[in-house]
Amino acid sequence: MDLMTPVMFVVGLALLIGGAESLVRGAARLATAIGISPLIVGLTVVSFSTSSPELAVGLQSALAGQADIALGNVIGSNIFNILLILGLSALIAPLFVDQQLIRLDVPLMIGVSALPLILGLDGVIGRGDGLLLFAGIVAYIVFVVWQSRRESTQVQTEYAQEYCQEAVQARSARQLALNIALIVVGLGMLVLGSRWMLEGAVALARAFGLSELIIGLTIVSIGTSLPEIAASVVASLRGERDIAVGNIIGSNLFNILAILGITAAAAPGGVAVPAEALSFDIPVMIAVAVICLPIFFTGFIIERWEGALFLSYYIAYTAFLILSATSHAALPTFVNVMLFVAIPLTVLTLIASSLRALYAGRRKAAAL
Repeated sequence: MDLMTPVMFVVGLALLIGGAESLVRGAARLATAIGISPLIVGLTVVSFSTSSPELAVGLQSALAGQADIALGNVIGSNIFNILLILGLSALIAPLFVDQQLIRLDVPLMIGVSALPLILGLDGVIGRGDGLLLFAGIVAYIVFVVWQSRRESTQVQTEYAQEYCQEAVQARSARQLALNIALIVVGLGMLVLGSRWMLEGAVALARAFGLSELIIGLTIVSIGTSLPEIAASVVASLRGERDIAVGNIIGSNLFNILAILGITAAAAPGGVAVPAEALSFDIPVMIAVAVICLPIFFTGFIIERWEGALFLSYYIAYTAFLILSATSHAALPTFVNVMLFVAIPLTVLTLIASSLRALYAGRRKAAAL
C-alpha cells in the first residue's frame, strides 16, 4: 500500500471536519437572524450543515462510479448518529425531548428509513427514485419553517431573548459578509476533502480486501459524522438539548432524502443496492429508528442508561461487521447471543418503560 494513501485519507478527513465547522458556524449565525426556534435550527440548519460531508462524499462517489460508498455512508451515518452520538450526548446529560419530535419528526424518520428498502428491492435506487427522495426533503423544509412561523408568541419571545444579540450581529453588514465567507470557505474545503478522503478510502478498502460497502458503513460514515458529534456534544454541554436531539433527527432525514436522493439522481446508473444491504444493514437502520420512539416517549427524556444502551448496540453492530468481514469463528455465537438474549431483553425493557410512562401519564391526568 502506498504511504500517501493513509495520508490522503487523514488530510481529506481533516478538511471535511474543518469545512463542516466553518459551514455550520456561518449557517447557524445567519439562521438566528431569521428568528426561528432552537429546535428548528437543530432540525434544519445545524443538521443539514453537519451532514454536508456526507453530501460531498456522496456526490464525489457517485461521479466516480463508486455509489456503494455513498449508500454505505448514508446507512452507516444514520446508525452512527443515533446509537453513538445520541448515546454519548445522553451520557453527558439526560436529553429532554420536544413533543414535536414524538408527534412528527421521529415517526417521519421511521417512515423515511424504510424508503431505501422499498425503492431498492429491484437492486437499484434510480434517478426517478432520487428525484422523489429530494422532493421529500424540500417538502419537509417548507413544512417545518412554516410550522415554526406559527409558534406561540411566548416561544418566539423566549427565543428572541436568548438570541437577540447574535441576531443583531448577524444583521450587520460586516458580520453578514463574514458569515457568507465562512460558508463559501467551508464548502470549498468540503469538496476538496471529500475527494481526497474518498480516494484514500477506496485505496484502503482494496488494500485490506474489504468491500466498498463495508468501508462506507464504517470508516467513511464515522469520519463524515464527526461534525454531528461535535455539534450534538457541544449542544448537550451547553444545555441546548433541543439542538442536540434535533440535529440527529434532522441529519438522518437529510441523509436519506437529500444525500441519497441527490446521489441517485447524479449517478449515471443510479445507486446499486447490494443484497447484503437489503437483508441486514437497511433493516438495522430501520430498527434503530424505530427504537427511538419508545425511548423518546418514556417521560420525553433520554436517560443516561438509555444512552448507554445506544452505545452498547453500536459496539455490537461494529463487532458484527468486523466478525462478518473476517469470517471469524465467533460469528455464529455472537449472532445467537444478540438474537436470543440481548435483543429480547431490550424489547422487554422498552415495553416495561413505555407501560410505566403511560401509567404515570394517566395518574397525572387523573390528579389534575
